[in-house]
Parts: sequence; C-alpha cells; structure tokens
Amino acid sequence: MVNYMKFAFLCKEKPSSNNIKVAIIGAGPAGLAASGYLSCKGYEVDVYDKQPLAGGLMTFAIPPWRIPRENIFSGIKELEEKFGVKFILRTKIHSGKPAREEGDEFVEKNIPFEEIIDNYQAILITTGTWTSKKPPVKGIDAKGVYTAVEYLYRHRIYELGLTNEKPPYAKKVIVIGGGYSAVDAAEQALHDGAESHLVYRRTIKEAPAGIFEMKRIEREGVTITELASPLEVIVENGVVKGVKFQRMKLGPPDESGRPKPIPIPNSEFILEADLVVFATGERATPPVSPEDKEALNKIGIKLTKWNTIEVNNRMQTGNPKIFAAGDVVNGPSRIGPAIRSGLYAAKYLDNWLQAKLLKPIPSP
Repeated sequence: MVNYMKFAFLCKEKPSSNNIKVAIIGAGPAGLAASGYLSCKGYEVDVYDKQPLAGGLMTFAIPPWRIPRENIFSGIKELEEKFGVKFILRTKIHSGKPAREEGDEFVEKNIPFEEIIDNYQAILITTGTWTSKKPPVKGIDAKGVYTAVEYLYRHRIYELGLTNEKPPYAKKVIVIGGGYSAVDAAEQALHDGAESHLVYRRTIKEAPAGIFEMKRIEREGVTITELASPLEVIVENGVVKGVKFQRMKLGPPDESGRPKPIPIPNSEFILEADLVVFATGERATPPVSPEDKEALNKIGIKLTKWNTIEVNNRMQTGNPKIFAAGDVVNGPSRIGPAIRSGLYAAKYLDNWLQAKLLKPIPSP
C-alpha cells in the first residue's frame, strides 16, 4: 500500500530518455504532478524552486497534521531517484527585476527567464501564490501583525530546522478571513496553546474553506465570529493590542456570487489580541512583474487583472513553448485542483512537443 504522495501516475519506472529537456518553474503540487507525467513520457525534467525544499505551500504553509510531511518528501524522493527529475532549489527565475515576494529568504541564485527559454524546448510555469493581500486598515504594519503565509511559513521553516528563529507565539490570536489559510492559521494558533479567535465578514456558510472545515476547527476550540470586518488594528507603542471590528449584514450577491457584506452603522466592537493574522487572500506570483511591460512582451506572456497568467484551452501562454498551470493561472485553490491543472498542462505540453517532432510525409 502506497502511504505517500505519488506524483508519477503513468509508469512504474522512467522509460528511455527522448533527450528533450523541459523546465518546470515551481515545485508545488502542480509542478510535481507535471514532472511525474513528463518524466514518464521520457523527458529530461528540471524543476526550479526558490525554496530549499520542494513541495511549495504544501511543505511551507500547510500544517503537517493536515498533510504529513513525510508523505510529501517520499513522493519527491521517488521523482528524483526513480524518475530522474532534477530539482534546482534556492533558485528564483524571473524576467526583468525580481519582485519581492513572501518566502524569498532562502533564494541564493537568480536566473533570467530568458536563459531558461534558450536552454529548454518547453517550459511550464507553476509558481503559485506567494504574495498576500492586505486590506488598507490603520495599524496593519504594527509589530505582531502577520499575513497567513508569513505566519505559517515561519512555523514550517522552524520545524524543518531551516532557521533557529522561533515562530511567533502569543496568548491571544485573532485570525481574519474565511479561506483555508485562515483555517490553518487559526488551528496553528490553537496548537501553539493560544486562545484562537477567527473573524469572518460573511457567515461560515459562505466561507471559501467550507462550513465543514469551519465547524471542525470550532469543535477543536477556535472561537468563530461571523459577520464582522476589521476597521483598525489597535496599536500601543508600536505593538498590536487588538482589532476594532464593524458588524456586517449580508446584501445582494457581489461579483464573487456570494452575498455582499454591508456595514451596520454604529456597530463597532474591539477584540483584544497580542497577535493578529490577516488571512485575506493571496495573489498569483508569475515570474515577471505585472508592471514590467517590456519583460512581459519579451517573453511573450500576458497577465490578467488578478495577476494570473493568461492561457488558452491548452494551458499555453502567448509564447507557444511556455505553458502555465496551478494557482498562478487559477488563483488560490486546493491541492487537488492544482495537481489536476498540472497534469492537464503536462499533457498539452507533451502533445505540442510531439506535434513539433512529427516529420512531414513526403509527397509521392
């Protein structure tokens, strides 16, 4: 019985090499699934990632009680040892000036994207979502205020022995948000022994993480307050002391299709805390800055207004040899959809390369 994450589904061992080199930028679930698919097709696969270990946010954000770390690492080890996938870590690929993202602490080498284009016959971008969205509320830069990615990342790198700096601990933690990052952060605080309080601007029925997950962490001991939105982080001598909230009511559906939260006048209240986590969403982090139009044009990719990479129905960008998959295309999602996206992109990439290799039949 396989008790680890298996990323190579098509074969039991790597077939003979076809001597075609493919680069995957990003070693999260989409990139790992794609590397398994392509290695089973005989490609020589190099996977680049800025972290010191592969796995993406599975390794560096999701708590190990949700996904056992040894399951991830065993699957990665199989890719390396059995399928010949090469991981080039602590390396950031970027066109133009590298953008500062969360989780950049371990980057030792920057390689221009153009160099990757020149050295590989096809490329798959799976760089995920490493930039957090922060609402424009007063006091958000105070000491003791974190994004969910930062908060969880600091716990993971400490557990993995990658730093001696202890992660942030507190007695009272407020987590703001309703997605999986919020659930993970609230549960992390609980595991740390804190009084954990999750606040969401809609009801748990509308929460992206789903009512099941919300009820589950509530049973574990997380206090959940619905229909409240942050107005201000209360700061004293530069340190967080709490959050002022405003109560909300649900109105007509907004562009997300969910009921829009509408502020209720004169309904402000304060919750005390010595640590606050904003789990209010993440943005896609393609390997080129959205403001750098010259770099975008040079490598031939386009970005949407959400910073995600535009692809056609074959997961192909404006540059035919560059494909993209996972959260950098779809925005923040779950592991299952990211893996599925990576597999589809790998299939289309393989089809494109095979079509290029077909020699035309000479006329009689």
